[in-house]
Amino acid sequence: MDDAHAIVVGGGIGGLSAALALHRHGWRVTVLERAAELREVGAGLSLMANAVRGVDSLGLGPALRRGGHGEAPGGVRNRHGRWLSRVDATEMVRQLGTTALGVHRATLHRTLREALPASSLHTNAKVEHVESGPDRAEVRYRGPDGSHTLDADLVVGADGLRSQVRAQLWPQHPGPVYAGSTAWRAAIAFPDPVPAAITWGPGAEFGMVPIGDGQLYWYAALNAPPGGRAPDELAALREHFGDWHAPIPALLAATPPAAVLRNDIHHLAVPLPSYVRGRVALLGDAAHPMTPNLGQGAGQAIEDAVVLGAVCAGGAEGVPAALAAYDAQRRPRSQAVARASYVAGRFGQQLHNPIAFTMRTAALRLIPARVALRSMARYADWSPPAG
Repeated sequence: MDDAHAIVVGGGIGGLSAALALHRHGWRVTVLERAAELREVGAGLSLMANAVRGVDSLGLGPALRRGGHGEAPGGVRNRHGRWLSRVDATEMVRQLGTTALGVHRATLHRTLREALPASSLHTNAKVEHVESGPDRAEVRYRGPDGSHTLDADLVVGADGLRSQVRAQLWPQHPGPVYAGSTAWRAAIAFPDPVPAAITWGPGAEFGMVPIGDGQLYWYAALNAPPGGRAPDELAALREHFGDWHAPIPALLAATPPAAVLRNDIHHLAVPLPSYVRGRVALLGDAAHPMTPNLGQGAGQAIEDAVVLGAVCAGGAEGVPAALAAYDAQRRPRSQAVARASYVAGRFGQQLHNPIAFTMRTAALRLIPARVALRSMARYADWSPPAG
């Protein structure tokens, strides 16, 4: 292959996955991350079957399985602990070929980072301008030693929810909006066995995911106005969730206050008309920020990265056709998942009307577990492109 060069704007999970996918197909990659240190800020996540297949295709599956936790059978409970719907791990493997994998975000990020040449990773690099012509793209950024301009055959905008690349190249787009819920997250030491499961109450949700090495990731979500803060976030959570079923009170009791992260949930209510402009492609949260209700945010970013690497395997000359193929493959699926995730939240965590809540609970109990799993599996049923 010729010396094809790609610049990836953003060093999060999506950006590093894209960099690794391109690197594995022979591209020279430059990752520009505005933070002073290349690390993941967050707690844990569930990699559904599609994401597990994606990391396998990147060559990272064995390392992540060692550092994560294959999720034990779980499901959905009410606040008193009664199971409303169960997930059968054997049936999940039969339908999807693998269970989900719980992993600390930092573990996934470190595994991606260590698979890339250290020379390709640049921190303290604030991108100021991106421009794309028919044959080349250009990125201007400011580093610790001043301004720099780089030419590339391809630019990947993987700079997250508040993407500057998206804002610059799609200036008329309204951008992400508040989805109506606020989430709290933490990763803690909790060696007791706990199934990966979620619990629903009116306008509220609490989830727990083992992530390996005696650690557990929990998250909570509530309907709330945007921009709120509590003097003591952990105390506020104990007030709301402290009388929910075990082990929720014990998880909160085992959580150091400094470990709690609070974030409003945003999504792209108006989907982008394209993920591509010239030789620039958007990826992950820059392209399709979504609510977490299907656990597919990281998974869709990994899918984006794997597909982008595959379509760009021919090198620099084929970039325009490759990006057209990327948009055609990724935009319909990722936007469909984003819509489904938002709807799942509206009829899941956000449901608070007493009558609707009772009807939803009764309906869940009547749905056979195999049918419920099939509904979930439709979003996790994805495999990387051949070759």
